Amino acid sequence: DGTTIFAARVLQSGMMAGLTSPARPWFMLTTPDPDLAEFGSVKEWLHKVTQRMRDLFAKSNLYNALPTIYGELGVFGTGAILALEDAKDVLRFYPQTIGSYWLAESARGEVDTLYRQRRYTVRQLVQEFGLDRVSPKVRDQFARGNYEATVDVLHVVEPNDERIAGRMDAAGMAIRSCYWEQACDDFSEPLSERGYRESPILAPRWALIGGDVYGSSPGMDALGDGKALQFQQRRKAVAIDKMIDPPLTGPSALKNQRVSLLPGDVTYVDINSESARLRSIYDVRLEPSMLLEDTATIQERVNTAFYADLFLMLAMSDRRQITAREIEERHEEKLLMLGPVLERLNDELLDPLIDRTFATMLRAGLIPPAPRELEGVDLKVEYVSILAQAQKMVALGAIDRLAMFAGTVAQITQQPVDKVDWDQAIDEYGQALGVSPRVIVPDDKVTETRAARAQQQQAQQVAAMAQPMAQAASAAKAMSETKVGGGSALDAVLAGASGGAA
Repeated sequence: DGTTIFAARVLQSGMMAGLTSPARPWFMLTTPDPDLAEFGSVKEWLHKVTQRMRDLFAKSNLYNALPTIYGELGVFGTGAILALEDAKDVLRFYPQTIGSYWLAESARGEVDTLYRQRRYTVRQLVQEFGLDRVSPKVRDQFARGNYEATVDVLHVVEPNDERIAGRMDAAGMAIRSCYWEQACDDFSEPLSERGYRESPILAPRWALIGGDVYGSSPGMDALGDGKALQFQQRRKAVAIDKMIDPPLTGPSALKNQRVSLLPGDVTYVDINSESARLRSIYDVRLEPSMLLEDTATIQERVNTAFYADLFLMLAMSDRRQITAREIEERHEEKLLMLGPVLERLNDELLDPLIDRTFATMLRAGLIPPAPRELEGVDLKVEYVSILAQAQKMVALGAIDRLAMFAGTVAQITQQPVDKVDWDQAIDEYGQALGVSPRVIVPDDKVTETRAARAQQQQAQQVAAMAQPMAQAASAAKAMSETKVGGGSALDAVLAGASGGAA
């Protein structure tokens, strides 16, 4: 029964698509101060750096390594990646499989030590470390052209407790790294002694129990049901086999006689002997509906353990009977169960990944100079993946309901709702949806635009007020220049007015 394997595969794909999909943005850099993040030059710089980091991830092998880690997390509860600097890709990621490494924690409960075992070929070993660094045995195999012979290598990554301050080589690095050949008793020199300024270890755990270093997983939760499925399928196959081809009993007279069970074939027996025929030793009565129902129940428990019902919600539901509101409520319900896992993955996988990448790009000169407003300011990572946004949908729903309520109040009172900061509501709504910062205008530019608009409106009002005054002045001037007497038009008007008054 492949239900457990398929459910683990769904979890792996769902975590990849929901957390770190290469097809859409899943993180953005910002600042702890929301007002500072909305400043024009700061907003533009943050967007540019975020885009460069995304481009680096797409260029590297990160999106090939992450699915492996999500799969191991779902089944074994622990994953490990080494993020090592690379001359070609800036960073290259090396996923480790369970059983090939050992982990240790610091006093703060953070994984800071990794011992791993890796198998190199002679050619790979010489390529990475050089011919002068390998053992005489490896050099001899290389000289004889035995390039594909394998060599077991141990690699240690751990805090450098003997760090020498001020040194720029491996002795002065915060993290030390050492390689040596494992089965070379007569050669004790290490293949390499290196160092890192920040830890290259990314070791997420699905969930931790007590002081365990290695995590627990959905695979461990579903292990009993997975075994039950295999046992049940085997027993069902045996029962079907016995129904179709049951064990038989017959008289001893048939011992030396040809007996055929083929369709249409004939076996001759003495009809006077009632017992001279073959019978099933026991009757096997299989109820397919009961077996299928029991199997479906166990399969459902396995899918629940691996969150397959969350990632395949529509596929596992009857679309004709489910409403959009019900889908939304189910999402919120399932994400409540997945929330602690997502928070742990942020702390142990995604945050260290972003920090390691930013520091490496900064040393490589790939980060543009920051604006002076960011001097002394620590950056913050905001996750905008599908699952991260789904968790924020509760906040978006609150903003929606507030906007509807404010609109209702405005219709009743016939007054604009000044109690709501609409600019901030738009900023938070767009941020929760993962909208590009270039779509939403920064606060300082909005202020300039509104000031220019207000100035323009004020000028129009002044011009509108000045127009009647100018017309009145023009009329007064015209009247002052009009000739009176001598039968002029104005004299006729005045005469008519006088007559009317009389």
